[in-house]
Amino acid sequence: MDTTKYTIERRYINKRHNVRPGTRLTSGAPVFLVAHDTGNPGASADNHFTYFQNLKDRSASAQVFVDDKKILEIIPTGTGPDAAEKAWHVLYNVTTDNERFGDDANDIALGIELCFGGKIDTLEAYKRFVWYLAYCCNKWGINPRTHIPSHKQLDPARKRDVDQALATIGKTLKELVYDVETELKGASVAPAALDFTPLPMYIAQSLIDNYVSPAWFASQKAGTMWARRISIT
Repeated sequence: MDTTKYTIERRYINKRHNVRPGTRLTSGAPVFLVAHDTGNPGASADNHFTYFQNLKDRSASAQVFVDDKKILEIIPTGTGPDAAEKAWHVLYNVTTDNERFGDDANDIALGIELCFGGKIDTLEAYKRFVWYLAYCCNKWGINPRTHIPSHKQLDPARKRDVDQALATIGKTLKELVYDVETELKGASVAPAALDFTPLPMYIAQSLIDNYVSPAWFASQKAGTMWARRISIT
């Protein structure tokens, strides 16, 4: 993938327990990525930086906010020189993340928020959102098909993101995952084409060595003999 396609801006909020406790992810590098949307149509990445910088009355945050102008990390994620830190983006008493990934999202995952609606060009924001998810998958070997849940999937009784923002541009979570895979591959890939499992390299090479190459050489030899027969005749 093109890892230089967009710029990642890093501008961190101050450390405070309710928004940025300053503790590292227990996994070191992120294990999975939670796709959120802000639920605040028209509010930009900068707006959310200001909000969480000043938030005092409750515990909430996410590491990354993406709008149509920028990708803004407000808590370290590990994409830069600083180690990935925790944010409070999924409730601890919701157990879906533990069942699916073996631990709490706050402790081993990044919360990545899509800004949408209002004066924000949501399609442009979506392009940056897709690229950033692919960038993280590329950096840490994360499988987008299995390790990019939406907040709604982890907390279906309370949350509708990232689906509500995607719906405003005619997208679904499944299409988001396809688009992330496409970004990773660096070329257009039709969704139907993603339903196969590539052969391991050693098997592919064995097939080439034992079947394809001998068949090719045999056809070349047969063609040469046929050409000789024609010239003699």
